[in-house]
Amino acid sequence: MKYEWRKQEKEIYSAKQEPSLIEIPGQSYIMICGEGDPNKEDFSERVGVLYSLAFQIKNGYKKACSEGCVKKIDSQYEDYAVYPLEGIWTTSDPEHPLDKDRFVYRIMLKQPDVITEEMFKEAYDAVARKKPHQLLKEVEFFSQEVGLCVQMMHKGPFDDEPESFAKMDKFVKEKGYERRNHWHREIYVAGARQADSKNKKTILRYALKDKA
Repeated sequence: MKYEWRKQEKEIYSAKQEPSLIEIPGQSYIMICGEGDPNKEDFSERVGVLYSLAFQIKNGYKKACSEGCVKKIDSQYEDYAVYPLEGIWTTSDPEHPLDKDRFVYRIMLKQPDVITEEMFKEAYDAVARKKPHQLLKEVEFFSQEVGLCVQMMHKGPFDDEPESFAKMDKFVKEKGYERRNHWHREIYVAGARQADSKNKKTILRYALKDKA
């Protein structure tokens, strides 16, 4: 059986087209950092390296399950769908936040709870042998505690995101919360690479401070 994040983790990978609050539990990821315009080749190269490693981890997990060497996801799943790409974004130039050449980002793919750092290292070594890439050494395995966030589903072009963020900021202010930092998360649940920007669906999310 295959674990499907769209079905089993709807509360994390779905959102309304209006702002709402959500509590995000601790999660593990593989991640690579970068800077600059995401429309340029360097960004695509980093995404490609992440996916190469993610599929190697997935295949290693399936093999280990068949050999009885690891725990199954929720005690029943021997396979899983690779999670959607996520990005955490900010800028190196706060006075010009929409200048894409100044973007600073961390792009990542979530890993199921059963995936360990040891399994990541085994997959890393396999990819390094079979499909070496100069950016591979920049990929990290890490766990993150997030906590309370505001989120909403943004439909349409990435360049229209400021309109959605304005709604989120208004909602947060009305609820009496404050942003925790200047980073925000984007989860590309549909259409990220499609030319027809109307089909893009991106969950926008950022962390909030606890109320005093």
